[in-house]
Amino acid sequence: QVQLVESGGGLVQPGGSLRLSCTASGRILSIFAMGWYRQAPGKQRELVARIGSGGSTNYTNAVKGRFTISIDNAKNTVYLQMTSLKSEDTAVYYCHADLWSVAVGRRPDYWGQGTQVTVSS
Repeated sequence: QVQLVESGGGLVQPGGSLRLSCTASGRILSIFAMGWYRQAPGKQRELVARIGSGGSTNYTNAVKGRFTISIDNAKNTVYLQMTSLKSEDTAVYYCHADLWSVAVGRRPDYWGQGTQVTVSS
């Protein structure tokens, strides 16, 4: 059974920083990509950033230059360093993984339980 466990959310003032972490556990053979999505109240879930196992990245325009995604392949862990946070970054952040496990082969839609990020003074 593959699980994604997130940590690092919380309350931060505008202009502040947070780092989110997400570790994939279980009988994983290969990770193709991991990423972060977010969902604000009343809005659809949107991609924030995504990284391939080789290090290629893409970001939504709203976070370019402020957020950095990275991956530690040895630990099956993805990080999202968030700086210069704005109130509009407030949302539940979800970890996502596209990976190959022993039990089910490749499945592109594993999700974490979500972690709340609130940017407020």
